[in-house]
Order: sequence, then C-alpha cells, then structure tokens
Amino acid sequence: MSEIYEVKKLCRPPCWTVEVPGSKSITNRALLMAALSDGPVLLEGVQFSDDSRYFLQALQDLGFHTEIREQEKRVVVEGCGGQIPEQTGEIYVGSAGTAARFLTAMLGVSAGQYRILASEQMQRRPMRPLFEALLSLGAQIAWLGEEWHLPVCITGAGHGDVRRENGEAAGTAAELSLDISESTQFLSAFLLVAPMFAGGLRIRITSEKKDGSYIRITRRMMADFGVHADFRDGTYSVSPGAVYEKEAYRIEPDVSAACYFYGAAAITGGYAKVKHVYPGGLQGDLKFLDVLGQMGCRVCAEEDGIAVKGPAPGGLHGISVDMNDFSDQALTLAAIAPYADAPVQITNIAHIRRQESDRIHAIVFNLQRAGISCEEREDGVSITPGQPSACRIETFDDHRVAMAFSLMGLRAEGIVIENPGCCRKTFADYFEILDMLTAACR
Repeated sequence: MSEIYEVKKLCRPPCWTVEVPGSKSITNRALLMAALSDGPVLLEGVQFSDDSRYFLQALQDLGFHTEIREQEKRVVVEGCGGQIPEQTGEIYVGSAGTAARFLTAMLGVSAGQYRILASEQMQRRPMRPLFEALLSLGAQIAWLGEEWHLPVCITGAGHGDVRRENGEAAGTAAELSLDISESTQFLSAFLLVAPMFAGGLRIRITSEKKDGSYIRITRRMMADFGVHADFRDGTYSVSPGAVYEKEAYRIEPDVSAACYFYGAAAITGGYAKVKHVYPGGLQGDLKFLDVLGQMGCRVCAEEDGIAVKGPAPGGLHGISVDMNDFSDQALTLAAIAPYADAPVQITNIAHIRRQESDRIHAIVFNLQRAGISCEEREDGVSITPGQPSACRIETFDDHRVAMAFSLMGLRAEGIVIENPGCCRKTFADYFEILDMLTAACR
C-alpha cells in the first residue's frame, strides 16, 4: 500500500451497501475459548487481520492444532481441555492488546514457562494490573525490558495443571483483586481463563469502574460456550468445574468498522447499509447508532442489516455524549463533528489515551491541523464545527485514527491519510473498499 491515501471528496450523497470483516474482539475471545475447550471448535466469520493472525500464530507456537481456511473465514481449533500442549515456548503478540492481555493471563496461570514478546507500540501499553494479579496468584515474572511492561519471561502459577478427576473439580476457588480503570481487557482476560482454575475463580474489582460493554461481550460469549460468570457486589465469580463446550460458533461482523460507513452517511446526507449487523448484537459500538439518531440521522433495521440515512448537509446536530462504554467511536464522532450545526462534546474517555495511541491527543492534533477549533480536556474533547481545510492526517500508527479521519475528506478537499497501511491491524482492505465506494459518487 502507498505511504499516503488521498481521500476523494464526494460530488453527491452515497448509496452504499457494504460488508465488513468479523469482529476482532469477538474473534480473539473465541480463539482463546476454543483453545481451552474440550475438543475441536469450528469458528465461522473469523476476522483475518494482523491482530487475529498474531493470536492464531501464538496458539500454534504453543502447540495447539489449528485448521485455517481463510477464504471461507473459518478456523478449527483443537481444544485441549484447559491445558497448554507446550510447557515451554515463545510467542509474539505484535500490537494486539487482546492477544497480549488474554494470552499473558493464560500463560500466567499455566504450569509452564514462556517468553512473551510484543511490538514497540504494545510495549508502551499498560499491563501492570494484569501482572500484579498474576503475581498474587503465584506466577513469577522476569522483565525483559521496562518493568511492568512486555516483553517478559513468565513462569505460570500452576493452576492450569490441576485437572478434574472423576468429572469433578478439585481445590478451592482462587481469588484476586483487579483494577480495570486503564483497560477492561484485564478483567476479560481472567474471566476467559477461569476454566483453568479447577476450584473456580473470584475476582474483586477495586476500581470505580466495574463493568463495561466489552466485559458484557466476554460474559455473553462465555455463556454461549457453557460457562457462566456471575457478577454481584463488585465481584465476578466462576464456579468450580467450569468447562468450555462448543462445536461451532459464528462471529459477528465488526460494528466498530461498520460505524465508519454509518458516519459517512451522516455527514453527506447519504445512505449506508452494513450487511449482517443487527439490533441486539454483542458489541457496545451499536450505541453509536443511537448517537447518530440523536444527531438527526434515520437508523433502520432492514432484513439483511442496519442502514443509516443522513440528514441533508447542514442538518447534522451537535451533541454532548459520554462515550465511556463505546469509546472506539470517539474518533469517528470527532471526525464528523466539524459538519454538525453546533458544538460536539465527548466526555469520560480518559482511558483512550493509553490505547494504540493517545487518541484524545490524536483527535485534537488532527482537527487543529485541519483548522477546526478543538479544546482538549483530560477526559475528552469539545469541538466547534467548521469547514476543514486541506491537511495531512497523522495516524500515529493507529488504525482507528486512519479510518475515522478518512470520513472528514468525503466533504473536504485535500485530506490525506499518512500511513494507511496501519489498518492491517483490523481491516486490511478498508481503503480499497472506500476507493470502490467513492468512485461511484464522483
């Protein structure tokens, strides 16, 4: 892919019907649960991107047998009943936060010794609460770089070698305390590996934040695989004897990716339908559709997907919204905010400063480059509408920055995306699809 992507301004409102890849978040959760299941699991609708490929390769490096049919978007994982085939080894998680957190938890409660390596970007991301919890369970961790960050050499706490005898679990429940203010992936990681604890697991949440949309995804998926995670009085618990059992599981389309096309409809007065996205799905980013509805869009559930029809240019309303529970869409809202008829305020998203990039800074930096007035706050931004001027968008090697800010160029000349290849992380052919769609509207 070229080092830059020049967004093409649309001459007329689009009428798009699109398919997007499977959800990365659901794909990587499903891969882990399949690996911990008793027997083979067929996963359908798998997202094949950098993040999922790192996860798959790590499972293979740990000795799990996989059958990959990429063209069919299918993967079969041969589960080993909560055990890891290789007791020593090395894995590389790239920049995938889910792979880094989920696989570190799995290896940290196992009976083996492993090296976990990561990209420079992932090495900067927070891991301390996860490491502290593993240490409290009895794991041993040697830092191979900066303390409390990847890469590490980890010797597991040995919970994964306590197997069930005569169909019953042995031992008492393991207990840990966990702060999830920086990332709910820490909690999802321990919930997902709970079946490795023969006596069950209790997780006491010490942070003010105790729940979230991605945690609810984790719990619903676990239930689909036959394991229930209860939540009461700030504590999550999984009963003794939990076992993942599932022959086949279908992964939903990535709603995070779908929202870029919905955002395009919102600012152009056009129509965008994303196939196979439905109300009642697992993903919290469906809440972005409610935001678009409040801003003046018409949101319709059709037989084969959800469609958004934007208002005529000038009819998109300003809004103030707490996006803590669907913060991946803060960038999308920020990119379409210049075309609203009143200021847009986004609040309660301080945690996105510690994702693939400091996303609040990325919002402010790029909007100001485009001549848009934007006030940066510790936990959000306030954006004053205006016509963006030509500029180059600095992506900070963050796929969501690249995809979100491409929208701004659909109504402004001269918007150029730097390093568009960073989208390989979750949506490798995003810009090829955007090219194809915009070609019909020029």
